[in-house]
Amino acid sequence: SGSEAGCKLKSSGDRRGKAKYKKEVKGPYLSVPASYLLGENIYLVLFIIALRICNCFLVQTSFVPDEYWQSLEVAHHMVLFQCYLTLVLNITNYGYLTWEWTERLRGYTYPLIFASIYKILHLLGKDSVHLLIWIPRLAQALLSAIADLRLYSLMKQLENQQVAQWVFFCQLCSWFTWYCCTRTLTNTMETVLTIIALFYYPLEGSKSMNSVKYSSLVALAFIIRPTAVIPWIPLLFRHFWQEQRKLDLILHQFLPVGFVTLSLSLIIDRIFFGQWTLVQYNFLKFNVLQDLGSFYGSHPWHWYFSQGFPAVLGTHLPFFIHGCFLAPKRYRIFLVTVLWTLLVYSMLSHKEFRFIYPVLPFCMVFCGYSLNNLKTWKKPALSFLFLSNMLLALYTGLVHQRGTLDVMTNIQELSYNNTSVSSASVLMMMPCHSTPYYSHVHYPLPMRFLQCPPDVTGKTDYLVEADMFYLNPLKWLYMEFQNDSSLPTHLIIFSVLEEEISPFLISNNYERTAVFFHTHFPESRTGSHIYVYERKLKGKLNQR
Repeated sequence: SGSEAGCKLKSSGDRRGKAKYKKEVKGPYLSVPASYLLGENIYLVLFIIALRICNCFLVQTSFVPDEYWQSLEVAHHMVLFQCYLTLVLNITNYGYLTWEWTERLRGYTYPLIFASIYKILHLLGKDSVHLLIWIPRLAQALLSAIADLRLYSLMKQLENQQVAQWVFFCQLCSWFTWYCCTRTLTNTMETVLTIIALFYYPLEGSKSMNSVKYSSLVALAFIIRPTAVIPWIPLLFRHFWQEQRKLDLILHQFLPVGFVTLSLSLIIDRIFFGQWTLVQYNFLKFNVLQDLGSFYGSHPWHWYFSQGFPAVLGTHLPFFIHGCFLAPKRYRIFLVTVLWTLLVYSMLSHKEFRFIYPVLPFCMVFCGYSLNNLKTWKKPALSFLFLSNMLLALYTGLVHQRGTLDVMTNIQELSYNNTSVSSASVLMMMPCHSTPYYSHVHYPLPMRFLQCPPDVTGKTDYLVEADMFYLNPLKWLYMEFQNDSSLPTHLIIFSVLEEEISPFLISNNYERTAVFFHTHFPESRTGSHIYVYERKLKGKLNQR
């Protein structure tokens, strides 16, 4: 009867209420309801933030010059710290912008983030060199933590908590993500924005889809790094194809978002360049249409498939392949995105590992599916995946290529130990942009490095200063410094160069004063150690 049904319903509801009550009881006390931040349990949020902060401090090596020269160095030059320089040292400008800024290939939007941090630190009187180095990296670590959480939240919506946890595990233990996610690279910000945009992308089963939000994030990624649009081309076409109101999508969402973000980019660049500049077009023209990026090295077309992609995935590779066969059909768009990106980048001569970093989170979805479906050898597989990645992450983060950062500490000490700006000077005789510059010194110490701007005029016999130096280092030194007054007080070189230029060092009374380990894998111009030589006014070179 109706009353019996009502009683049963009430009884069932009571049982559910009691069950719910029991879950909230811990011993004799009621637990506080779980707190949430960014849509996730606050303890999970705090854990991932703490992990990425540890990640930040456990990455003490250099990867590529762009992590400084396209972000921190530009930001430091933008802020100038004019008050200190003008009042104390009577200097109105110091710093250095690479040829990419004089040719207007890069925009100021991304460096403006760090310039804002620098300006706040300066106004607070806290602009010490250590804070200038670490605060931007900590900010990048925080953004990467938010991206990790968004990936986890997305997979919970699309699948279930178990699958989401395995994808999250794969993301957190990826050696390449650990190596890159706290660096001030445009590729890192591109990856962060890609993951967060994916959270709002209209996927089947997603509860957070928002076309305006995801397209805004994609547009911002494009402004920061124009090639960021490459992975999104298949995803944007899919959205357009499945959208019922196509005209509305373009006219009322994509076009307004594109107009606002591009206008913002134009205004920012107009302020700092002093003229209207569409840097995104200049960037694509130089790197894609003219393929002048090959000046910095080229690889065969298959490099990403034969070396780049397997190296970036590391020991995740077998799990990725396994997951590709297991994942539902709705994730084919992720696989298409990965393959499309690899193919497009393969057509460009200049190739780097970091260029394909934005597709790594897509791969983690398939790796998570693989782990979720493993029945036998699951624990050994997890142990293997975790240990192999952590060993590689710690080695690349703490050991490999650390000398170029360690030597900057020596230069910092040199700067603050000299009361007169003109009493010390530094010449870095290394492959150009091997080290950071004034962002890691924060003092107007006279410094110089070997230049290497590419030829944009089409000369056939073009040689940059760095190449001219390495053709005959000893001859270059004697030609460059024909009188003692022009000699720098300090020389910084890789160990491979020492023997070749030793006559110059001896004849000019240079003495080795510091040695820094750099790498176990020296190359033709990059040695295993970095040497600092100081010119002594009296006495001879004392080799140690």
